Amino acid sequence: MSSDDIFKYDGERVDVFWDKRLCIHVGECGRAKGELFVGGRKPWCQPDLTTDADVEEVVERCPTGAITYRHHEGGNTETAPAENVVVVANNGPLYVHGDLDVAGRADDMGGVRFRAALCRCGQSKNKPFCDNSHETADFRDRGAVGDSGPGLEAEGGELKVAKFPDGPLFLTGNFSIVGGSGRVAWRGTKAALCRCGHSANKPFCDGAHKAAGFKAA
Repeated sequence: MSSDDIFKYDGERVDVFWDKRLCIHVGECGRAKGELFVGGRKPWCQPDLTTDADVEEVVERCPTGAITYRHHEGGNTETAPAENVVVVANNGPLYVHGDLDVAGRADDMGGVRFRAALCRCGQSKNKPFCDNSHETADFRDRGAVGDSGPGLEAEGGELKVAKFPDGPLFLTGNFSIVGGSGRVAWRGTKAALCRCGHSANKPFCDGAHKAAGFKAA
């Protein structure tokens, strides 16, 4: 079954859903070992060819929230991780994993509850989410993080992602920022993160969106 944006892959015990609005083809699903996702096969996702536990594990690898699952009766459900983490991808988006409340999420974007890829090049047509526009826009930033942040007294809990009008993303909650090299670089409870692509202090906002005339309709 499919709608214009969400495709459902039926299983006897668990169903898998793919939301094309959120997918940027990272490939965690297609490269996973096993028979759950096989490129070129119709349907490419077949939940009954593996265990329920494998469905959960592979689906939760998806960093954008484009793939989700739902058990028919009981069974495990996806839960928030113990820590909220923002990964600054090399020349790519902000990958956010946590107990998320993302402004701009449509009610049917269920995967964004725990996993999201947020635009930081300024060119996405699906703001605040990444749509791979950074590739055609020739966006370049290796994901280095210079500030270490004020630190954390606790971990986990809700992470709110708000949008300043024509400005940065504003994150509040307990979270860490991981640089493009994989280093846990920053820890704190609030930060304004660039989404126009012009800040000289990426991933943080420095007000460059004003001079750049950034618009986030």
